[in-house]
Amino acid sequence: MSLRKVNISILIVAVVIFLLVLHHNFLGLSDFLKRELTDANPLGLQPIDFIPAVPQRLADERNDKEISVVIAASDERLGGAIAAMNSIYHHTRSNVVFHIVTLNDTVDHLRLWLSNTALKNLRYRILDFDPRVLEGKIEVDPQKADTLKPLTFARFYLPSLVPHAEKAIYVDDDVIVQDDILELYNTPLKPGHAAAFSDDCDSITNKVAVRGAGNQYNYIGFLDYKKETIRKLAMKANTCSFNPGVIVANLTEWKLQNITKQLEKWMALNVVEQLYSRTLAGSITTPPLLIVFYKQHSSIDPMWNVRHLGSTAGKRYSPQFVKAAKLLHWNGHFKPWGRTASYAEVWERWYVPDPTGKFSLIRRHSEAYEAK
Repeated sequence: MSLRKVNISILIVAVVIFLLVLHHNFLGLSDFLKRELTDANPLGLQPIDFIPAVPQRLADERNDKEISVVIAASDERLGGAIAAMNSIYHHTRSNVVFHIVTLNDTVDHLRLWLSNTALKNLRYRILDFDPRVLEGKIEVDPQKADTLKPLTFARFYLPSLVPHAEKAIYVDDDVIVQDDILELYNTPLKPGHAAAFSDDCDSITNKVAVRGAGNQYNYIGFLDYKKETIRKLAMKANTCSFNPGVIVANLTEWKLQNITKQLEKWMALNVVEQLYSRTLAGSITTPPLLIVFYKQHSSIDPMWNVRHLGSTAGKRYSPQFVKAAKLLHWNGHFKPWGRTASYAEVWERWYVPDPTGKFSLIRRHSEAYEAK
């Protein structure tokens, strides 16, 4: 009888030990799952490629300061992003890391272009942007579905794109840089400001009116002030707007103020209430930014966003002024890789031909660009 009691006691101890081990393993799995869920990017932005270091010879020539530059790269405009990155790289000694946001079907093309040309020494990270993040936040016209450009909203998600940086620069793909990007990076931001933009009312961009643009420099040109939701915000209609094609962002402040969620809120409201003005057709990224950053943004030196070069086919600025500009921006319909554009030859100096031949410049008389 005593032997039986001993066996039962041993069995009970074994069961207790087994349960304790099982409980410990379950807690470990639970913690692991929690960690995975916390670390997972809610946007589905997955890093595809990363060049962690440059050759020692190049590293010795460049400064240690790392500058994060975010740029979107869609397949049909890929040459623009290539020229922009090339111009930035060749005008700085700083340690620039490009965070290139693209769609899955462009990744291979982009990787080949970067690795098989003079751009192979760039430090970069390719991010696959999931358009599903925009569901319910933008209105899709079935008849114009092809005109929707998901990557234009990448700038709304900067902290997710560059999660470990305190500061970052965003640039559109239709720019070239003619000075050291470090100067733009060092743009001072006022306390409490999450971003700096170039105002539309500065003396440079306001110099020549863009035909047919109406109130292009004011909030009323982007927002429908007939809507009660807009009127309740008490934003003056004649407030100077800003251009979001170049952004210097304080990502710490951006996260603290939950800027991305604020932008998504106004995007979703617009789907329901049609809050954006119809004056500037196709402007769907600027309005929510204007609302969220109303009188809460710092200013970029206007020479770091000399824009409207793509507004007309004619030459808007003098050659001397274009040469002095630190960043040239071909916003508008006339892109420098297209058939007709102002100062396309300036942009073309930084264009690197596509080794795959998929992307080619469109020039008058249908002459394809050939490397000299």
